[in-house]
Amino acid sequence: MTLTGWAPETGAPRGGTSRVEEAVLDALDVAALHRTLADLVRVPSVTGSDAESDLLAGLAERTARAGMDVDHWRLDVDALAARPGFPGTEVPRREAWGLVASTGTGDGPTVVLQGHVDVVPPGDPRRWGGDPWTPRPAGPRLYGRGACDMKAGVAANLAVAEAVLASGVRLPGRLALHLVGGEEDGGLGAFATLARGHRGDACVITEPTSGTLTTAAGGALTFRLVVPGEPAHGSTRWAGHSAVEHFGYLDAVLRELEAERNAVVDPLMAEYPVAHTLSVGTVVAGDWASTVPDSLTATGRLGVRLDEDPADARAAVEERLAAACAGHPFLRAHPVEVTWPGGQFAPGRTPAGAPLRDVVASAQADLTGTAPRERGVPYGSDLRLYAAEGVPTLHYGPGDVVHAHSYDEHVDLTELTAVTRVLALATVRLLQA
Repeated sequence: MTLTGWAPETGAPRGGTSRVEEAVLDALDVAALHRTLADLVRVPSVTGSDAESDLLAGLAERTARAGMDVDHWRLDVDALAARPGFPGTEVPRREAWGLVASTGTGDGPTVVLQGHVDVVPPGDPRRWGGDPWTPRPAGPRLYGRGACDMKAGVAANLAVAEAVLASGVRLPGRLALHLVGGEEDGGLGAFATLARGHRGDACVITEPTSGTLTTAAGGALTFRLVVPGEPAHGSTRWAGHSAVEHFGYLDAVLRELEAERNAVVDPLMAEYPVAHTLSVGTVVAGDWASTVPDSLTATGRLGVRLDEDPADARAAVEERLAAACAGHPFLRAHPVEVTWPGGQFAPGRTPAGAPLRDVVASAQADLTGTAPRERGVPYGSDLRLYAAEGVPTLHYGPGDVVHAHSYDEHVDLTELTAVTRVLALATVRLLQA
């Protein structure tokens, strides 16, 4: 993504910016922004790890030193799990923490910049061009786990808040950074932040959007299938019933259901080959090489369509599998077991007519001469939690999501700078709305 019209040599704004806005833009420290990203990448803050908590503690100290009001609290995960709408978790935790840092008078609107500090595991380190936890610059790019998803966005949020403070301008609104953990496995951090009472009049989540304005996010539900069989010696496999073969039959049924669910999609999702995927991620079967497997366990991810109730999406899978079992000679008496553990992401949208959309779009247009394209994304995110609480929310951040969770994950530093400037301008305008 290239935000055309931005002048990297001077950082000079284009378009109709006010003196207050230019003061904040001038206070934006680009070198510090890039250092912050590198520092964040160095922390192996895998979802549920101690490092996730350590990074939030470090950011609490940093924002307090900057003069922000800080709420840094330990989460009672058991109590949160008992609340309606709990989004689920997929990894064990010894502890979890919340962090909100804010500044401003509070007389005007409260603007939230939100980002998650947790990352997925790096996978096989031999497949990387270097240590995943050592930030590696190469040309305009910076490589490392989390560089794209979404420590670049977190660095941008911090830079905007610090620029507002450094500029010395007084704005009528209140700026709040919601820095959360547990996003990758369901949204625990955002759920806890909202449950604690932190809200806003507008929220920008700086997920990687490739310069687009993301105003809708599909949902994603984790499922588990236990497919039965009947064991027999491998030399007389005809005497048994293979759970693997039964799964093949059911997987074909799920492929048909996926096609039906994607026959008509919302225009915001039309660019994707499959907007709402039904994907099997793990398959484990059998316990002995020469035994017909009597059980298979598969886990996967069901995409939830925009505006679809997750309960309806679950029912669609359960009903289709039940019908398939009813028409199978073995599974009729031994149906597949379907459960829904782990992360449960509902879909979400930016409300129609929300000023937030136009403010961010006009900020990019004024700085670059081009307005961002609007689209939805097919993955679950914290957007739906804020939207469910009535907070107008969208995604706008640095990085291309195609590089998220990948080997040699990276972000373009020129893009990071450009997006952070747009974010700063939009934030100042929202705080004065």
